[in-house]
Amino acid sequence: MEYSNSQILKAIGEYLHSDRDRSILARRLIDGITYERLAEEFDLSVRQIKNIVYRNEDILFRKLH
Repeated sequence: MEYSNSQILKAIGEYLHSDRDRSILARRLIDGITYERLAEEFDLSVRQIKNIVYRNEDILFRKLH
């Protein structure tokens, strides 16, 4: 199912509690920033970024269905 950017942003704000996680997920899903660039931007490893994105995508898309 396709979601608009505004639907994704609304859900991110509504369902994710961590400011950092909200920012990372929005940058990844809306802005299309690479994991590597996010890792540099947030001073985390690529593995940590991927874990944050995967975990929060799962939460987000379960809520949207």
